[in-house]
Amino acid sequence: VAPPAQPGQPAQPVAGDATGWSMEERLYNQVWGMFEDLARSTAAYRSAVDFADSRMEKELDAALADPRSRIGGQGDAAREAARAKHAQLVEQARAVYDRDLAQLTAESEVVEPALPPAYARWDNPVWHGYRVPFEVPMAVRLGDLHLPECPELRIPMLIRLPLERGLWIDSGAAGSLDGSFLDSHELHRLAMDTAVALAARLLAVHPAGDYTLHVIDPAGSGAQALAPLVWAGVLAGPPAVGAGGVADVLARLTERVDLVQMAVRGGAADSLPPGFDTGEQLLIVNDFPHGFDDRAVTQLRYLADEGPVVGVHLMMVADREEASAYGPLLDPLWRSLMRLTPVPDDHLADPWVGHAWTYEPALVPPGSQVLEQVLNQVAQARTKYT
Repeated sequence: VAPPAQPGQPAQPVAGDATGWSMEERLYNQVWGMFEDLARSTAAYRSAVDFADSRMEKELDAALADPRSRIGGQGDAAREAARAKHAQLVEQARAVYDRDLAQLTAESEVVEPALPPAYARWDNPVWHGYRVPFEVPMAVRLGDLHLPECPELRIPMLIRLPLERGLWIDSGAAGSLDGSFLDSHELHRLAMDTAVALAARLLAVHPAGDYTLHVIDPAGSGAQALAPLVWAGVLAGPPAVGAGGVADVLARLTERVDLVQMAVRGGAADSLPPGFDTGEQLLIVNDFPHGFDDRAVTQLRYLADEGPVVGVHLMMVADREEASAYGPLLDPLWRSLMRLTPVPDDHLADPWVGHAWTYEPALVPPGSQVLEQVLNQVAQARTKYT
């Protein structure tokens, strides 16, 4: 229960203070409420500053156009008054905005520690008490979002499960927001680290045996990043290499999508072959389009379009430029995927006012063993399950 508010003060925020049947649903709704509140509050602040700017411009233009302003100091006084009014309006707007930010920051400080593993950052102590769950969570955290006016206030980016669209981790050359440039090798390494952290989280938040990981790594360039998944033994098989490996994995998953679609359409889910794994599948593709021929590209597009509905999901680590030889043929593929970046980048818009939000991936802190510990528990639980 929230402590009573002091007279004239806003009520103290409480984790789970939103509608919902379960604590998990209440926290999910609360995080989305914070996201919306910050979006709308920032829109109001930006609008007030724009109004102050345009008002000052009009007053300065009027002062310049007035012939009397050329006599004595009248023009200077009018300009000074316009600037003072502008400063006052901006100051008032910032005071209101700062009050909203203080309230949202206080809410974030009670919500973050209360989040379950699926929603929590990797540095949240909740992971130290991790146990393989018995049911699938509502959503999963893909990273953090923030705005330039208040970079220290991070909103968890929660996406509903099962994923409705694939994920594309963009390993293409990009300048980070602080102006520094990463070489393509470093950027690709970070993109693979992001993919592994997300895949491990998706695996960890599903019940034992309910989520299967497949990896296509045609040239073996992702071996170092993939090592925690390989060592823990949580992949369906070794990462597929070469054109033959690519063709084999894609053929199996394409056939799976066909089978499940036919069973669903025929209303006969029990007609699937004996021992058929009905759990969700995630395919991680590294270095696309390396090792892909035209047939493999067609199958990949099919998986991206048809897979999510029947539990086959795609996570691509790719630089779009490297696939430019395919021209507009692949435009629908890129559009069908949710683009994420391995470094902070302001490419995501909110659904309310459309601000450009800076996305930061949910990476494991340097030196932390949390990923290996969690994957070991997943592997042990799967051994018991099978």
